[in-house]
Amino acid sequence: MEQISWDDFSRVELRVGTIVKVEEFPEARKPAYKLQIDFGEEIGIKKSSAQITDLYTVQELAGRQVVGVVNFPPRQIGPFMSECLVTGFIRDDNAVVLAVPDKEVPNGSKLA
Repeated sequence: MEQISWDDFSRVELRVGTIVKVEEFPEARKPAYKLQIDFGEEIGIKKSSAQITDLYTVQELAGRQVVGVVNFPPRQIGPFMSECLVTGFIRDDNAVVLAVPDKEVPNGSKLA
């Protein structure tokens, strides 16, 4: 495993946001959702493509808080521009389990 410096880690903006809109993403090569996530007043709403369809439905994602990287450059995913990366853990069956706070925190809160 490659080691990184504290400075490397501190440049990654990991923030909490609330999913405010979820849509199916049939154009994606791998099953995914299009998400809009509210990261608070300072950052605003960012869009993300997330391959989390194995464990989560559209209905259960809306209103849920997630942890995302908000300072990556935008990335074109088919016809969709993804502006942040939603974080999660990959299980042995390749399903993604979202990384989430276990208690509600204000949108835009930084990982400490």
